[in-house]
Amino acid sequence: MPAKNALKIYVAGGFYHVYNRGVEKRKVFMEQVDYKVFLRYLKIYLSPKKELMRELRDTPSLINLAKQELFQLISMNNFYKRIDLLSYNLLPNHFHLLVRQKEKTDIEFFMRSLGTKYVVYFNKKYHRVGTLFQGVYKAVLVETEEQLLHLSRYIHLNHQEILKKGESLVSYPWSSYPAYVKNWQTKWLVKDFLLSYFKQAGGFGFNSYQGFVEGYQQNWQVEEKYKALLLE
Repeated sequence: MPAKNALKIYVAGGFYHVYNRGVEKRKVFMEQVDYKVFLRYLKIYLSPKKELMRELRDTPSLINLAKQELFQLISMNNFYKRIDLLSYNLLPNHFHLLVRQKEKTDIEFFMRSLGTKYVVYFNKKYHRVGTLFQGVYKAVLVETEEQLLHLSRYIHLNHQEILKKGESLVSYPWSSYPAYVKNWQTKWLVKDFLLSYFKQAGGFGFNSYQGFVEGYQQNWQVEEKYKALLLE
């Protein structure tokens, strides 16, 4: 029997919860630089090539080896305007992405590129071979606006249990949540769509996204609904 959410329904213009975890629940991010590399790949795949080339040209401090690698990456597949990344969260042994695709198969090619690139990096760095993730990524089609908003909340709350005492939700650096709360200008992260719900009518009775994420009290039906999206 296929794994849960392994059979994907691809829809042009659809929103998706995309996630995966390490094989045997092992860590896929061992240290800070691993998180940074994964986020750098997201930036490279989701930014305009002209902007990346300009950044490369205007950063003389990059050593030649780093420049060569960036040139290689920039020459690879690019998903700017094909994939919109609305939110993300990277945890030690898994990751979550909330994305919108333009064409029916954009997510498939995007995740294949992203996954392959990161696995090659990880295996080379840690002198290992073989599979890093637990099978093919999972992708759940988001069917309603309510589900979309609650899913973004779920993703941004996902690191809550690993925070140390005294740390705030917004202090976690490997999530898109700080970009929303602190209004960081991250060009490869599309924030306006979710934020628009709270600027116009006050989504779910809140006039800010932070208030919704940290203050909304889910009833048991909603809680059980999103437990179904957890990695098993």
